[in-house]
Amino acid sequence: MSVISNTTVLSNFASIGQLDLLHRLHGTLYISTEVYEEIQGGLEEGYQFYRGIDTLVFPLAEEGWIHLTSMADTHELRLFGTLPSRLHRGEASCLAIAHHRDWMLLTDDRDARDAALQLGIRVSGSVGSLVLAIERSLCTLQQANTWLQAMIQQGYYSPVADLTALLKPQGENTSGG
Repeated sequence: MSVISNTTVLSNFASIGQLDLLHRLHGTLYISTEVYEEIQGGLEEGYQFYRGIDTLVFPLAEEGWIHLTSMADTHELRLFGTLPSRLHRGEASCLAIAHHRDWMLLTDDRDARDAALQLGIRVSGSVGSLVLAIERSLCTLQQANTWLQAMIQQGYYSPVADLTALLKPQGENTSGG
């Protein structure tokens, strides 16, 4: 399944120097042109953790694993136009794209998550990505908790402070997205 991310999840992983974990989890990750504009705005505001992100974004970088996409048809544009005004343009564009292309959305924004659930869009976020990384043996629980604490120190409001309770007991199927 293709995955599109809004700015919140990218910011959390970029702020702790772990964007590559998203690459290892999802392979290609999509962002909308509106999200890219938000990232550029963040750079202009001094968020240095975004520096160098252009080297990861295709088509700006030939080998980029973060693929730029935009709303492609009238259905996506119409949905974008009907979403609540409290959503940022990046969130709304990702919702419209995810809904019409049947993609999963990565977001930590509560309003965007609520809208995604209403639209039947599969959703995950920073915490879900960390749990998935543990389940896929890309990191240990201790490392993921260290990264979560680093995100929290950078300003991420996490629903949990420890990932232990979110892990499936040993022996259960741990596949997921």
